[in-house]
Amino acid sequence: MNIFNITKVLAISAAVVFSMVTTADTIKLKMATDTGSKGSPTGNALDNWAEIIQKKTAGTPDEIKINIFYQDELGDQKEVFDLFMAGEVDMMLNWPLTSYDKRMGLRNMPYMFLSWDQAFDAYRPGGWLNTIYNEVHNDQGLTFFGAWPEGFGGVATRGKYATTVEGAKGIKVRVPSNFPNPQTMQALGYQATAITWGEVYTSIQTGVVDGDAGNIIYWDYEYFRDVLTHYTRTKHVFVTGVLSMNTETWEELNPNQQKIVADAALLVMEKQFADAKALDQSYVDKAVAGGMEYIEPTEEELRALAKVAREQVWPQMEAEVGPELVQQVRENAPKL
Repeated sequence: MNIFNITKVLAISAAVVFSMVTTADTIKLKMATDTGSKGSPTGNALDNWAEIIQKKTAGTPDEIKINIFYQDELGDQKEVFDLFMAGEVDMMLNWPLTSYDKRMGLRNMPYMFLSWDQAFDAYRPGGWLNTIYNEVHNDQGLTFFGAWPEGFGGVATRGKYATTVEGAKGIKVRVPSNFPNPQTMQALGYQATAITWGEVYTSIQTGVVDGDAGNIIYWDYEYFRDVLTHYTRTKHVFVTGVLSMNTETWEELNPNQQKIVADAALLVMEKQFADAKALDQSYVDKAVAGGMEYIEPTEEELRALAKVAREQVWPQMEAEVGPELVQQVRENAPKL
């Protein structure tokens, strides 16, 4: 982290008086997300997690109180993740960055799954990808509770769309900057430009890009529906958040408090696994009702997209996350 970022993190920390506060009877924790305002699905999940913990411990010697911080309340995505890694934020539902460990980018590896069932099996407690992420988070000083799945990503555009590599040529899309998002979209034929979230609307509106790539339809409908006309479910990435806790804070809890926090996280995750597909479909329905055209590539088109992305991007992943992890993906991912 450079001096500017360190100074900014310390300033934010001082401003909100961070560090875990303990009284004789009560522990106060900070819970945050880097994506989602209050009332969003992410915000509701945070509220639910905190409510379960506080109800279970209220009026007991193990009482825990939680302050919740939603998107942008503590800074941008990198700033709040820096605070989390430093222990100034205790718990998060987030989409981890790769700035501390490139292996965090494994979740963005394209076409590890082609169906909801395949993704759920991998991310469930005990699943092969869940096990990998547990190890990666532990190595970074984070206690991993599990995945919070949202669904398959796609490409939202204005005035045009594509279901093939050839058709995508000339279409400019915004992508998150972290690897391998730009590389994946380039492999699929698009012109990929890394743009921060706060500038996406203006970039689409002014024609800097033709759309947004990589999100589930919720985000493109909720934030950009008046400047977008199409959403193509390319399924190049299965989007999932992560529930985790700074390990230093975790170890300051007693065993009963740890169990309550972990059990509450499991309940939040189980609810999301049960609700995610229906919630995603509800936003498809809203987008279509609002005039957006929703497109799903044919099975043949989808497998062709997956084939080219795997051929071009998966070898690049070996240098980023290590050949051992990529080999585990190759052994577990569905065959084309």
